[in-house]
Amino acid sequence: MPARSMTMVADAEGEPDPETPPDGPLRRCLATRAVQPKTALLRFVVGPDGTLVPDLANRLPGRGLWITPERDIVALAAAKNLFAKAARERVVVPADLVDRVAALLARDLLDRLGLARRAGQAVAGFEKVRALLVEGAAGLLFAASDGATDGRRKVRALASDVPLVECLASAELAAALGRDTVVHAAVRQGSFAERLAMAAVRLEKMRDARDRLTD
Repeated sequence: MPARSMTMVADAEGEPDPETPPDGPLRRCLATRAVQPKTALLRFVVGPDGTLVPDLANRLPGRGLWITPERDIVALAAAKNLFAKAARERVVVPADLVDRVAALLARDLLDRLGLARRAGQAVAGFEKVRALLVEGAAGLLFAASDGATDGRRKVRALASDVPLVECLASAELAAALGRDTVVHAAVRQGSFAERLAMAAVRLEKMRDARDRLTD
């Protein structure tokens, strides 16, 4: 039986393919045309009224329209009408699509961080973060985007090999972690940290500098 092409694997929707690569099912970005794992892309569908709808959970019915979750790329796809071309039908793209996607990604990341806190997998405050780092148990660090540079430098000095997320403001971290103020936070190694790290990468690429400082 001849080998299946990468395009066939990348374009397939539905159940995982038996020849799925180790990184998971592949999809093609409709803007860059690059083939990437689904986890690195953002899925959209066309709603019943023809409006483009972001599908962060990859669960909505309909043909998936996949795109690299980067601010400039999403804006380019909207400007060039690439969603309609890929869907082969008229698609209504919200004028604030880029900001709407960024807000949804932020909400997703904060919800995941809150869940990690309730599961006892996240700590907040410099001393608790420091203790987790000294223990060697931290899998992901958070530093408020509007916090002091010196504080981020101190945390980074304790563990240069632990990923650091800097796209959330102090107020956002505080709301997710149930505290009045949060500048530093950490998540224990494990599935929570891994999923949060992936969610953070997507948000960082969708937010510009102004978002990180003013939200």
